[in-house]
Amino acid sequence: MKQGKEVENPESRFFAVLMAAAKLPGVRINREAYLRSALARHCSEEEIRRAIEETPAAAGITVELLDKVANESIRYETVKVSALSAAAGIPGILALPATVPADTAQYVGHMLRIAQKLAYLYSWPELFSDEGGDVDDATKGMLTLFFGVMFGTQSANAAVGKVAGMLAEQVAKELPKKALTHGVVYPMVKKVAKYLGVKMTTQSFAKGVSKAIPVIGAVVSGGLTLSTYLPMAKRLKKHLAGLPLADPSHRASEGDVVDGEVVEEHETFAPADAELHDAAITPPTLEEHRP
Repeated sequence: MKQGKEVENPESRFFAVLMAAAKLPGVRINREAYLRSALARHCSEEEIRRAIEETPAAAGITVELLDKVANESIRYETVKVSALSAAAGIPGILALPATVPADTAQYVGHMLRIAQKLAYLYSWPELFSDEGGDVDDATKGMLTLFFGVMFGTQSANAAVGKVAGMLAEQVAKELPKKALTHGVVYPMVKKVAKYLGVKMTTQSFAKGVSKAIPVIGAVVSGGLTLSTYLPMAKRLKKHLAGLPLADPSHRASEGDVVDGEVVEEHETFAPADAELHDAAITPPTLEEHRP
């Protein structure tokens, strides 16, 4: 009985899908390998080396060039995701927990791939410590906020900006675990997870996403579509590119930053885009499903 209640909880539902998708083969992106491959045609070997050892911003790579590389990665992932239909696209689908629909995990898996690529280009640290291990709470929180940005929520935008500021101040090579797990941004992680979880009914998550973003043309039933994935990827790219963390001219000041403050309870959780407002206040239900 307790397990059934947990599945019905939107926050728990989202985290269950996120964790399941993160364990699928091919979902986790190796930061070093990706940066070397993505920058190879645009940067010198010295720039690539420093981008890997430090960050692309520290290597002096301009945001304009990073935007070009990011667009290439978005195009690659969009073509890949648009070519897939239903659950056969990613190996390992059969190993998913019974409570996680296959098409849902597939969609989230592809969101994870582009989120990692964009994060690494715009000077965020390694998100996964190894290929197949458990995801720590700080990474889980950061990925949740990235997803919130992809869905267009102002609160997720603000929280990602706050974490980016902490990384820039500390010249940090790992996420600020305290802030993400019980500090300044933790309450927002929980709110974003709940918001995303309401879309994860037993019907396809891809269909739930299509209700949140205007669809151009027909949506392939049960598939992953250009009209939903592409705008979400571009939204995250735009936000990350605009943060000081990605700017080569930004130089961090010395000293530590306090990342354990408590966020005020009255902080808003409003969608950034008008078209997302109705979706945010009216969760999809099983009765909405159409064959």
